[in-house]
Amino acid sequence: MNATAHPRNRGRSALAVIAGILVNFVALPIDQLFHVLAVYPPWGVPMTETSDNLLALAYRVLLGIASGWVTARLAPHSPVTHAVVLGIIGTVMSLLGLLGAMRADLGPIWYPALLVAVALPCAWLGARLHRS
Repeated sequence: MNATAHPRNRGRSALAVIAGILVNFVALPIDQLFHVLAVYPPWGVPMTETSDNLLALAYRVLLGIASGWVTARLAPHSPVTHAVVLGIIGTVMSLLGLLGAMRADLGPIWYPALLVAVALPCAWLGARLHRS
C-alpha cells in the first residue's frame, strides 16, 4: 500500500481488512451450533476425532476464502495486496493458536498447523475469485 495514500484510503484499507477478519469470526457461532447439536464434544473436552477436525477445517477454509473475497471487494485499490495483508494477519493469529495448542491437550496438532498453512493461500484465493 502506498505510504503517501490519502488518509481516507488508508481508513478504507483498514476497514477492508477488518471486515475480512470479522468474516472469519463466523466460525464461532458455527462451532457453537455443532457443540449444541453434539456433533462436537462439549466445550472443554478435547476434539480428538479426525472427522470433527476435518469438518472444522473445511468451514474455516471456506471462511478464509470468503474473507479474502470481502477484503478484496472492499479494498479501495490493490485488492490482492489487501487480501495478502489479511492472510498474513491470519497466519500470525493461527500461529499463536498453534503455539497455544502445543501447550494444551486440545486435540491433534495437525489441525492448528494446517490453519497456519492455509490462512494466506485462502485469503489470496478469495481475492483472485473477486478479480474473476
